[in-house]
Amino acid sequence: MKKPPLPDTIDRAPAASPDREDGGPRLPLWAQLKSWMLGQIASGALSPHDKLPSEAELCARFGVSRTVVREALKQLVSEQRIYKMQGKGSFVSAPRTDQDFVGSTMSFTADLQRSGHVVTRRVLNQALRSADEEEARLLKLGEAETDVVELDRILIVDGEPRTRVVALLRASAVPGLAEAPMGGRSLYQTLQQRYGIVLQKAERWISAENADAETAGLLEIAPQTAVLNIQSVSVDQTGRPVELYYAQHRTDKGRLHFFIK
Repeated sequence: MKKPPLPDTIDRAPAASPDREDGGPRLPLWAQLKSWMLGQIASGALSPHDKLPSEAELCARFGVSRTVVREALKQLVSEQRIYKMQGKGSFVSAPRTDQDFVGSTMSFTADLQRSGHVVTRRVLNQALRSADEEEARLLKLGEAETDVVELDRILIVDGEPRTRVVALLRASAVPGLAEAPMGGRSLYQTLQQRYGIVLQKAERWISAENADAETAGLLEIAPQTAVLNIQSVSVDQTGRPVELYYAQHRTDKGRLHFFIK
């Protein structure tokens, strides 16, 4: 079936122009062009591995400079929504279902959003409490540090529960986190923006088991369905263990990707 033509839909007015009549601020031209291309991919006008118009064609079509086009393409490449082949042009990337967080310090949410998925969160519990012996050992809490902030959430991907993550944070490193609204927020972004914490390294352990009734209910899967259990300890830029999490991950909706080096 022949695809519909690609329309000219970006706003050519400069970003510094007054707000539009609908009240929204004008985006930079490169951001408008990027948004337009993402819209074409989402609508199916551009399918995986389709070739994008050339830089010259985009410049002529939208009346923008090559700098604008190159910045839009650069952003899409960095988000892995398109890829380039030397001498051939730019092409639409295939959708990704693999998750790379196991082999990096990237959060669950960051990798999924980078892949174009919509991620929301449901908080089950958020509170300050005493660490048990094993938690204190893994976080290397001293005698004077006995508390952790527990953040128990369900990550919902494209409308379906995907992973339950119980994160335990060293309380002395994140004062006030127990009371912060975290339902719609990325934990790792909050750590960086609010506390200046950047997680540098993580050590993880993975095992498989069949989901019990509680897990199955939360993840909306049948009891005894296979899930992956992930335990992770992450350290910050000073080498201090800050985060310990336990995750239960559905295996019927995606794979976990390892990169060994």
